[in-house]
Amino acid sequence: MHPGSALPDFYYFCFAIYEPFLTVLGFIGTCFDPKTTHDAQAPWTSHSPPPLELPKATLVTMVQLAHVCALVGVINFFVLSAARKHLHSNLALQEKIVSALLTPLLIGDILHIYVTLWALGDEKWRIRDWSPMLWSTVILGLTLLIPRAAWHLGIGRYVHKWHKVSEPK
Repeated sequence: MHPGSALPDFYYFCFAIYEPFLTVLGFIGTCFDPKTTHDAQAPWTSHSPPPLELPKATLVTMVQLAHVCALVGVINFFVLSAARKHLHSNLALQEKIVSALLTPLLIGDILHIYVTLWALGDEKWRIRDWSPMLWSTVILGLTLLIPRAAWHLGIGRYVHKWHKVSEPK
């Protein structure tokens, strides 16, 4: 039985629908309410409350970061859709193109969670004080990291080196 895609429907949904939805929604939320988005990123204390107003540089950086995240999500949609549509008859090439996109994103998933926890310093261990946004960052990050790792492990998909049809002699 010959599979139809190196990117089955589940993976396509995760990376071409779910991920762009999350990233675009995050960008929209940041644009509409940057102060709340900023303040929800980490726990605050009475000794170190959030600023009353965001410095202009913080606002610009937040919007730029949210834009880049949304752009990555939109790129996923276009690249993965094109790979499925135009490379459906060449699964080995389709797998290589999809891998070229998902490999740096897997590295990014791991680093995103690591850097988030690193930036929290000692407060990373006070998980009961984590904001809903921080919980969302970690949990939603895992909902992308785990399927991306599964795709790389070949779970539930075509893997060219395992499915190669022997060449006629």
